[in-house]
Amino acid sequence: MLIIRKGKKKDLPFVLGLIKELAKYENALDEVSITIKELENDGFNEYPNYYFLVAEKDTEIIGMSFYWIRYSTWKGKFLFLEDFIVKKEYRRQGVGKELFNATIKICKKLNLNGMCWQVLDWNNPAINFYKKYNADISKIWLNGKLTKKQIEQF
Repeated sequence: MLIIRKGKKKDLPFVLGLIKELAKYENALDEVSITIKELENDGFNEYPNYYFLVAEKDTEIIGMSFYWIRYSTWKGKFLFLEDFIVKKEYRRQGVGKELFNATIKICKKLNLNGMCWQVLDWNNPAINFYKKYNADISKIWLNGKLTKKQIEQF
């Protein structure tokens, strides 16, 4: 039986495994530097920086929706879906749909103005999944960032 539930601190080793699985799929495993300790400190304090749901089947965590609340100066509060992954062997079984639907329900419960995420332009399975929800996939906005190293060099 599939259970979608709020993530707990004890789930973090499995969450880190899923983060690495997604990074490997995106050919960027060497870029994952987050530790369990950082995840604990950042997600389980008085003011958490993130939240997550897990999909669990027979007590095994097989997927997650990792999110935080962002603020748009144009639109207000949004749920930003940072990572969304289902283990490879459980894909195309409805797990992603249940997890994504549960994430949408959080938006409704928190009365947020929407949900947003990023998807790589070559990830057609993910793009097609999101299109089933009539999602807008932008080809206009480009991502910018500065790394910690770049900031320290400033």
